[in-house]
Order: sequence, then structure tokens, then C-alpha cells
Amino acid sequence: MNRSTLPNGQTLSRIAYGVWRLSEADDASVNANLARIDSCLSQGITTFDHADIYGDYRCEALFGEAIKARPALREQIEIVTKTDIMLMSGKWPNTRVKHYDTTPSHVTASVECSLQRIGVEKIDLLLVHRPDPLMDPDTTGPCLDGLIDSGKVLGVGVSNFMPWDIDLLQSRMKHRLQINQIELGLLNTKPFVDGQLAYAQAQRTPLMAWSPLGGGRLHGEAFRSGTTAARLAPRLAELAMASGVDASAVAIAWLMHHPMGVIPVMGSNRLDRIAQFSSATRVPMDRQTWYELYELANGHVVP
Repeated sequence: MNRSTLPNGQTLSRIAYGVWRLSEADDASVNANLARIDSCLSQGITTFDHADIYGDYRCEALFGEAIKARPALREQIEIVTKTDIMLMSGKWPNTRVKHYDTTPSHVTASVECSLQRIGVEKIDLLLVHRPDPLMDPDTTGPCLDGLIDSGKVLGVGVSNFMPWDIDLLQSRMKHRLQINQIELGLLNTKPFVDGQLAYAQAQRTPLMAWSPLGGGRLHGEAFRSGTTAARLAPRLAELAMASGVDASAVAIAWLMHHPMGVIPVMGSNRLDRIAQFSSATRVPMDRQTWYELYELANGHVVP
């Protein structure tokens, strides 16, 4: 599998595995999680996408148990995690309302907790999970720079940030922001026209795409008349049959065809589904087929 290169020279696999559902698995044992990791690695998927909050702060620890059982894994993978969302949870007993926290004290504490839960000495890529209306860029920016300078974090990026949010944070940092992770896929095409893709290309800032299959809605709503998924289903099925893959692979191939080099974040606990992630790289996608699916997704032809 090809690699994606970040501005600082780090590389990520062209598809990432998202662990947000790990705590929901029927079998979340060390051996089961090692099997999931091995399935990814066998396909060239080496980037694992976390957030401190996933699974009520449990998923990082479950993943960490697998690394502890096989320490050599650490040199084979890239760990992405996120900070700033605060859940109402026993893990943070003083939190009485869900909110965002980009204060240096919280960001630093969050990183320390992630390092401890995963059981590693450094995080490859730390993302600010959501724009914080109360962020003070004059303190948050230097804090993020300091985490890079300390070696605890190799690179910093953002998630769900609009271009102006990125500009604000970047204006107070000496280190370059490496990536933005946004919701993007056939069920959410707005970033193609609202400036997010254009900005990323102009800045040469790579993109990761969360929920590239609409959180399962692309399949779950395929037979619900009037839905976007239902409009897409017949053509996705035809293209999937022609390539010997499933409809998900075609949808991911459509996303990866964009010249930006979008990195889809795929999530599943089922080994049979994980084993098919890389099949998207084998699906041919030309310009007219891309636009055909784009028009079906939007419900109208382009102007």
C-alpha cells in the first residue's frame, strides 16, 4: 500500500484503522485485538486512529494491552490520538457538562494519560479534536509546540477545523500543523464545495476522513426509499461486482481518487471486514465514474 507524507516528513498509511468501537467488540481480549492489528498490518495499514475519549476513555488502554503483549508492534505502527473533548465520565469526576478544553493544563494532562494508557513514550500525531470557542491561541499554540519539542508528540494536527480555525491556531505556533481530520464521503460531500478541500490543497495539508461510509448508513439506508444511500446503492453494487469487491470498497475508492490523497479512517471489529479494507485500492475509478457517484450522492447533476 502506498504511503501519505505529512509536511514534516512523517508518513501514514493510505488507509487508517479507527479504534473508536474497540470497547464495543464482542471479544476485546488481547488476542482478538492483536488479530485485528495483524490483519491491518498484512494489508499495509499501519496507522491507528485513536482519541482519548473513545469507549469512555477505554479504547486506548485496550490497544495498549496489545502493544504490551507484543512490544515489537510499536515500531511497525503510527499512533494518532486526539485531545480536548471532555465527557461526563468517572475518568474526569469534576466534569459536570460535556465541553471542550484546550487549556495547556488539560492538553498536557490528556497527552500524559494517552501515553500511559497506550503504554508508549511518544505519540506520532496529536490532533485537537474539535474547535474550542474558548481556545486561547496564545497559550494553546505554545503548549502544542512544547509537546513536540519535548519529544512526547512528533506532530500536531487538528480535527473538524474549518480553514479559519486552522489559520488562528497556526498563527500562534512555530511548528506546522500536519493534518486535518474531517467528516467526508459520499454521504457528506459538502467539504468538496465549502472551501475545506480547496484550503487543504492550497496549504498542502493532508486530510483524513472520518465516517467515510456515513457510520454504516451507506449500507443501513440502502433500501430506504428516498435516501442518498438508496440512490447510490444500485450503481455501487454494479461497480462492486465488476471489480469483485463490496460496495464499501467502491465508496472508499471514490474518496481516495481525489488528488488531495484523502486518508479514510475505517472502523470495524469484525475480522472479515477488516480484511477487506485494502480492496478499495484495487477498484478502478475514472473521472466520469467519480462524477456519476458524486451526482447520485448530491441528488442532481452538476451545474
